Amino acid sequence: MALRKTAKHRVRIRHARVRKRVSGTAERPRLAVFRSSQHVYAQLIDDVLGVTLAAASSLDSDVKTGSDGRTKTLTSRAVGELVAKRAAEKGIKSVVFDRGGNKYHGRVKALAEAAREGGLVI
Repeated sequence: MALRKTAKHRVRIRHARVRKRVSGTAERPRLAVFRSSQHVYAQLIDDVLGVTLAAASSLDSDVKTGSDGRTKTLTSRAVGELVAKRAAEKGIKSVVFDRGGNKYHGRVKALAEAAREGGLVI
């Protein structure tokens, strides 16, 4: 009997498909986005060395302050702005976008657009 594929399993399959084509370097790191049901996380990763260069999430105190009543999409925008700011501090201007197996829609799209507005070239 075939196993029933859960939504989480389908996301993992899509993410593996994306990761075959997307890889980050020190000059152009990978902006990896993880979206859970309540929070969103973004990391700038150098895949050559296997290190995280900068990160931001909806759990950061910079994002959490004043987040009462804010929608998840607006919180994702704040995370995108914060990761762009932290990238600029490290001298990173250009990144490769890794949507993490999620559709480029909603919170993932809001984060990417906010990072672009913050100065990152995606």
